Amino acid sequence: MKKNRIALQIISFGLIILSFIACDDDFATLESDLINSGIATNFDTDTDKFDVIAYTKALAPVQTNQLGLTTLGIYDDAYGRTTSSFVTQLTPVTYSPTFGDEAKIDSVVVNLPYFSTVTGTDDDGNITYTLDSVISKGEEYKNIKLRIFENNYFIRDFDPSGSFSEDQAYFSNQTASSSESISTTALEGSELIFVDYDDTTGSIMTVVDNEIDINDKGYSLKDVNELDENGDKTLLSNQSPGIRIMLDPTFWENKILAKEGDVVLSNLNNFTDYFRGLYFRAETIDDDGSFLILNTGSANNANVTIYYSKLTASTTDGDDVRDSSTYVLNFGSNKINFLENDFTLPIDDGDSDAGDSKIYLKGGQGAIAGIKLFEGYNDEVGMSNYDKFRNDYVNLEDNKFSSSKRLVNEANLVFYVDRDQLDILNEDPDNEPNRLYLYDAVNKEPLIDYYLDVTNSNLPSFSKLRHLGALQRVDDEPGNKGVKYKLKITEHINNLLLRDSTNVELGLAVSLNVNIEDPSVSFSQNKVQTVDDLDLTVPVSSILTPRGTILYGNNTPESDESKRVYLEIHYTEPNY
Repeated sequence: MKKNRIALQIISFGLIILSFIACDDDFATLESDLINSGIATNFDTDTDKFDVIAYTKALAPVQTNQLGLTTLGIYDDAYGRTTSSFVTQLTPVTYSPTFGDEAKIDSVVVNLPYFSTVTGTDDDGNITYTLDSVISKGEEYKNIKLRIFENNYFIRDFDPSGSFSEDQAYFSNQTASSSESISTTALEGSELIFVDYDDTTGSIMTVVDNEIDINDKGYSLKDVNELDENGDKTLLSNQSPGIRIMLDPTFWENKILAKEGDVVLSNLNNFTDYFRGLYFRAETIDDDGSFLILNTGSANNANVTIYYSKLTASTTDGDDVRDSSTYVLNFGSNKINFLENDFTLPIDDGDSDAGDSKIYLKGGQGAIAGIKLFEGYNDEVGMSNYDKFRNDYVNLEDNKFSSSKRLVNEANLVFYVDRDQLDILNEDPDNEPNRLYLYDAVNKEPLIDYYLDVTNSNLPSFSKLRHLGALQRVDDEPGNKGVKYKLKITEHINNLLLRDSTNVELGLAVSLNVNIEDPSVSFSQNKVQTVDDLDLTVPVSSILTPRGTILYGNNTPESDESKRVYLEIHYTEPNY
């Protein structure tokens, strides 16, 4: 299963590399026409390396509503264990429903779709898929236990203690603020019973356990009331892989069908006050499990569907005629993830002035890093390191750019993986995050290089590769141990030199999907629940991933000096 995904990504990556090679060939030809041997000797190319201050920022509880996606399950790595559960409102597709005469429920189904890609069909003509959102140990997906409860906690849209129309933030530690907790008692109302359809008895009242079989198989939805000429249930539709659970109808008979004509089903406000949603709690099976990223924003597939029938005619021989129908409750926009961390490797705040020897990065309620360029004072020249850098590269008038001394060809931040530490902790290389996200921590937005990187793809693993280079692994083989990350920030450096931009502190975080960080796509930053830094936020894609890693910082001992984080600038300057 995982090998199929890797193979697909390798093929896509190969096509991207071929396009880069073609671009390089064009550039080489152009260069030979413009810079001949007679004038090329007037220029020198060289490389500068600069020290970087890098330090760990351990995260307090992070905001986990308004994420767009939802996580669920169990994740283990070098840091310890993270368990993710979530609560969601439900939104009816229609209000003031008329269910009809003698309506009764045939089945109730909860559908939580994975992110998946169609790969073809098998020998029997069934659609085959590869999953893009299941993180598990080894080659096989590990099942989880899932319990579903009626939620009795009212999820607010707006913060009553904030300014007018300020959205309510909810946090990973099951709170709405540092002073308002969400009790487990409120979340865990009536527990819903899992059932299945028994072909032998024709009953859906067979109670089953709560184990979720995680696989890459699609599902064929069939009508239990309509049989074909062979007596088999007729096919309604084919659905993509996901969690699909049949629930005991009794709860829904009383909660929904019995309320026909009641004001609680007449509009959204009344409904969300009456039925406050569902709470999904993940548990291990044999102390193991998988971590799932669920497509709960899908209007077509993420829902609770009530399949019911109503009486349309009666006959003298007692054979009633009934029509089938559905009542659909979509997952609402208010969904909150709760993250329970059981860390064996503690994360502490680093030294923001001198920097750290190790940088700890962990998704969810974990850690990000602060990155400072050209920090400090240069006693030899009597100016700050930032002013020294600018004076070496450009001419200034009134402290503003006038003309260039050196042309910046490429600038990279290079971070080495602390292989020794990860190996001591016996970290699985599959757990190492393939992508990191570098951003403007002051203005909470991507760097200019992010917007100028056109290497976009439907596969997030191959998006923004020029700017946010993927993890380089041993022998460049997927699944091998990680070596380093190289993040290109050429235009950010040019902005500092040529456009007098502010030398802001940068942020570094692990990333589930670098495409999410585009502000035009989604909320790119969420709050952190702190009292000493009210402006601290964290990238959404970092909250959504459980992955983590350990990097070398700038205060490494001499034995690890070659792995120290640095900024390299390749430049060209006249030699006359």
